[in-house]
Amino acid sequence: MPSLQLPIGITLLLSTLCSVVRSDSPEYRTIQSLASKYCYECHSEDAGTRNLTSLVWNFDDPQAFTQWENVFDKVASHQMPPEEVSMPAIARQDFLNILGSTLKQRDREKVDRYGRGTIRRLTRSEFQQNLRDLLQLPHLDIKDFLPVDRESHNTNRVSETLDISRVQLAAYLEATDAALRQAAASELVPHKPTKIKFEAINMFQSAGTFGGTEAMFFAKDSKRVPLSGAQLNEVRAAKPLDTDYELAIFRSATWPYYGYPQGFVASQEGFYKVRFSARAVLQTPEFELIPAKASIPMTFRARKRSGPDVSGDVRATGGTMDVQPETGVFETTIFLKSNETFEYSLLGLPQPRAINPPNAPLYYDFPPMPEGGHPGIAYQWLELEGPILSAQWPPDSHAILFGELPLKAREKGSLPFQLASDDPKLDAQILIYRFIERAQRRPLSKAEIQPFLDLTIDELTAGNTLAEALITGYSAFLCSGHFIYTTDPTTLKDRSSQDYQHALAQQLSHFLSNSRPTQALTRLAQSKSLAKADVLTQQVDLLINADTLDQFLIPFTHHWLDLKDVWRDESDDRLYPEYRLNDYLIQSLQDEAFTTFKLMVRENLPITTLVDADFVLVNDVLSKHYGMEPQSGSHLRKVELAPDSPYGGLLTTGAIMKITANGTATSPILRGAWVMEHLLGTPPPPPPADIPAAEPDIRGATSLKEQLARHAADQVCSKCHAMFDPLGFALENFDILGKWRSRYRSLDTGMEVAGIDRAGHDYKYYQGLEIDSQAELPSGKQLDGIHDLKTHLKANARQLAYALATQLVVYSTGTPIRFSDRIEIDRILDQCADSGYRTRDIFHAVIQSRLFTGQSRD
Repeated sequence: MPSLQLPIGITLLLSTLCSVVRSDSPEYRTIQSLASKYCYECHSEDAGTRNLTSLVWNFDDPQAFTQWENVFDKVASHQMPPEEVSMPAIARQDFLNILGSTLKQRDREKVDRYGRGTIRRLTRSEFQQNLRDLLQLPHLDIKDFLPVDRESHNTNRVSETLDISRVQLAAYLEATDAALRQAAASELVPHKPTKIKFEAINMFQSAGTFGGTEAMFFAKDSKRVPLSGAQLNEVRAAKPLDTDYELAIFRSATWPYYGYPQGFVASQEGFYKVRFSARAVLQTPEFELIPAKASIPMTFRARKRSGPDVSGDVRATGGTMDVQPETGVFETTIFLKSNETFEYSLLGLPQPRAINPPNAPLYYDFPPMPEGGHPGIAYQWLELEGPILSAQWPPDSHAILFGELPLKAREKGSLPFQLASDDPKLDAQILIYRFIERAQRRPLSKAEIQPFLDLTIDELTAGNTLAEALITGYSAFLCSGHFIYTTDPTTLKDRSSQDYQHALAQQLSHFLSNSRPTQALTRLAQSKSLAKADVLTQQVDLLINADTLDQFLIPFTHHWLDLKDVWRDESDDRLYPEYRLNDYLIQSLQDEAFTTFKLMVRENLPITTLVDADFVLVNDVLSKHYGMEPQSGSHLRKVELAPDSPYGGLLTTGAIMKITANGTATSPILRGAWVMEHLLGTPPPPPPADIPAAEPDIRGATSLKEQLARHAADQVCSKCHAMFDPLGFALENFDILGKWRSRYRSLDTGMEVAGIDRAGHDYKYYQGLEIDSQAELPSGKQLDGIHDLKTHLKANARQLAYALATQLVVYSTGTPIRFSDRIEIDRILDQCADSGYRTRDIFHAVIQSRLFTGQSRD
C-alpha cells in the first residue's frame, strides 16, 4: 500500500540526494555580475524590495528554485529590469541562457530520478464516480460526506493540495460505508413496483399556490373551475372520479413553491417511469386556456414533502421536455431517494412577488399579464411506475459485494438480511479476494491483500454477521492508499512493467472519464500494450467519443473556465430587472459555454474557437437574450452568424461575461485578467494588498474609463493594468450576462427606462454614458471593440493552445508545469501547429508526451 508520507519522503530525498550547484561556479559568477549591474540597485537588502543579494545559488532548495524561476520569467517577459534601467539585448540573452539552462538541467535531473509528480489522492468527485462504476450505482450521491477539495492552478486535482487528515479519512470511511450499504439488497424479497395514475385533479397537492389564480388553477373545457380546499377534497372523494379536469400551471418553481402530486412519497430509492399528458397554453384575462404560440420547457424536481420551506436536496431529474401546444404524451425516467416526491418545474416562466402591507398578512402577487396571455402548461394525467426492478434479484450491485450467497431472514445486524453460509471464513476469503481483484488499481500480492482479509476475519470472530464483516473489510480497502491514491506513471522506472501500464491506464481514465479504467483499458494494461503510440491514440479517441466524456468536461470547465461560478452573483434587480431570478436563462448560459467547449473537443475545432466562431449555440431563451431570430425549444442548436455579429466563440458566451462581472457592473479589470489567465495562460500578478479596488459608479456620473485611469495612475498599478485592461475594455459592450449594449445603466442620470419586471415589480433605471470600448495595448496597437479583440487573440493562436495544453497537463497529472516541462510544451505545440492547433489534436499531443507517459516519442 502506498505510504501517505511519500510526498514528504520525496521532499527529503530531494534535499539530500540532488546535486548542488556550486556557488563559485562560472555560471553563478556570470549571473552575479549581471545582477549586480542591472538588479541589485533595486533588489538589495537596503532597497526595500525583494532582496536578490541573499538569494542562494542552491537549486536543491525548493524555495530558492522557485525564486530563481520567478527571476527568469520577469527578465524574459521584460518586466524586469524596469524601462529606466537599460539592459542590452545581449546581456539579457546571456542572463536568460545561463539561468535557464541551469534551471532546466537541475529540474530535469530531479524528474529523471523521481518522476514529474507523486501519488495523488482522488478528488471527492473522482471518488464518488469510482464507487458509482465499481458498485454499478450510477446515481450514488456521497459527495456531501466529504470535505471540499482545495483549488490550485485552476483545478482541484493538484497533488500537493489533495492531502488527507484523520478527520478526512473518517469522512471517507463514513461515505464508503453508506455506499456499500446502498449497494446491498434493500430487502429480503423483491417488492412489486408501485403503479399509480394521477388524474389532473390529484396532480397538485392543493387548490392553489403562491401567486394566486394567475399562477395555477384547475380547468374544465379550457375554462377555470374555482375550487376551495374543501371543494377540491369533495371532487377527489367523488365516485367515479371526474377525469375531465386539467391542471394549469403558469409560474416557475422558484421559491416559494411546492407542486407535487397528492399523497405520493417514494417508499424506496430507485428509478421511476413517468408518463404524462400535457399541452402548452396561454391564460387569457378571463382565465380561459388557449393554445400557446410556442413550446414551453419543463423538468421534474426531486425533493422532500416539506412545503414551501424546502429542506434538503432539491434537484432536477428526468431531463428537459418541450411541451407543445398540441396535447401530447411524454415519457421519462426520474430518480428518487427514499421518502422523496417530485414536483413540476416549468422553466423560464414568471414568479410572484411578495407583498407585505402594513397591518395585513403577507401575500404573493402575480405579474401583470403580457400581451397574448400568461404562458403555462395544462396537464391531463400522469402515470408513475417504480422503483424499476433490476433484471435480477438481488441486484448486480449486491452481487458485486456478496456473490451468489443466498439471503436469509435477519437475526442481527443492521442490514435487512443475512448471508447464508456454511463456512463464513472461507466465503469471506473468496469474496475479499474477488472484490479487491475487481477494485484494485494494479495487481496486488497476497501479502498486500492479507490485512483486509485479517480485518474481515476479526469482525467475524467478534460476532458480526458475514455481510457486516465484509462491508468493514471492503471499506478499509476502499479507503486505503491502494484505492484513494493513483500513481503518476512517470515515477515508475520500468516502462515495460505491468505496474507502469496500469498506472498509465489509471491516469488516462481518470483524466478523460473521472473514473476507473474500462475493462478494455485494463486488458491493454495487462497485455503491456497500452503505452504503444497507436494503441494510446485509439483509446483516447474512444474515451473522447464515449458518453462518459461529460464526467471529465464538467469538473475541467468548472475550474479552468470558472463555469462553477455562473451561479455566484445574483443580478442587481434595480439595474437589470429582466434578469430577476431567471434560473432557466442562467442554466442555458452555462450549458452553452460547456457545450461549446465539448464541441471543440469532439469535432476537433481550431483553438481559436475559444475566441471566435461563425456559429453560436442557442435555444429559445438564449436566442431572445442575444437578440437573434427566435428559436423554439430548450435544446441547444447551432445557428450560423452574420459576419458582423459580435458573438461566436466561447469568450463572448453569456456565462463567461457573467463570471467576469459581479451582478451589478462589468469590470474591464476582471475580464481582462480572466482572458490573460484562462485563455492566454499568463495570469497577471495579484494586486498589492494596500491598493484598494476600483469601485463602479452605478450613479452614472463618472465613466468607467475615467475611474480606472485614476486607479491605474499609481505607478505600482499602471504597468500591470496596461497588460489586461485593454482586453477588458474591448468586452465592455457586453453587459453582466452577455447581452449587447451601447450604453451603461445607472440609477441617477441618463434617459429613464421604466416598467414592470417578470415578477411584477416596478422598475426604473437610466440609460447613461455611452460605452467606450477603445483601448491601447502596451505595444501601441489599438483595439476598437470586440472585433479587434478577436482578431488580436486569433493572431495569438499558439498562446491560446499553450494555455489549453498546460491546463490539460496540470489537470491530467496533478502536477503544475515544472521548469523543465517548458521545452516539452513547445514540442506539443509544434506537433499541433500545422493543423492550426485543433483541440482534439492538443489532447492527443499532451497524452502522447513525456509529461503524461514519462516516455520520449523522439
